[in-house]
Amino acid sequence: MTPAVYRAEGTHLLADLSGVAPERLSDCIHLEALLRTAATAAGATILHSHFHAFGIGQGITGVVLLAESHMSIHTWPEQQFAAVDIFMCGDSRPEEALAVVRTAFEPLHCSVQTVRRAPALIGTVPAGDCP
Repeated sequence: MTPAVYRAEGTHLLADLSGVAPERLSDCIHLEALLRTAATAAGATILHSHFHAFGIGQGITGVVLLAESHMSIHTWPEQQFAAVDIFMCGDSRPEEALAVVRTAFEPLHCSVQTVRRAPALIGTVPAGDCP
């Protein structure tokens, strides 16, 4: 079997979800299952995941490592807020992963920044573009 080849091009979604019920943001097992379900819905390949709860009723930080890149979440139940980071390359569909998360959280407000990630064509980026 030939290993999959992934392009070094992708979409990076940064989502801020506000007005989320606190109980949806403080269950570590539920959040890990949610992000894994979202990754699968997006057609991504899950390699590993790790989630950490900071205590009963407190926030959670977690990451799902994907062959296509990653998904991460940081929650603040006391502020009814979650920051979700979805970066996927290849044929995966990060927008579908975000749709799964939004449906589960039912936020009152969602702000999404979309960043296209891709290598520069050598010779087209002026020197000094990066510090």
